Amino acid sequence: MAETVIRSEIAGKVWKIEVPAGGRVAADEPILILESMKMEIPVNAPLDGTVTEILVAEGDTVAEDQILARLG
Repeated sequence: MAETVIRSEIAGKVWKIEVPAGGRVAADEPILILESMKMEIPVNAPLDGTVTEILVAEGDTVAEDQILARLG
């Protein structure tokens, strides 16, 4: 399976990591939750897979289009 890169669609802060590295996810399941302008925005897996790497930590500020995680 090819690696899939998960990017932030918005600038914001990492509020919560839902699935740690090594965890399995189903398509449309949240990997992490961003907070922007007091709104919680889930970052969902585009497909079934395993989270191979989380590149951010809770509390980190992220930019739009920043790589957040990788699925394998």
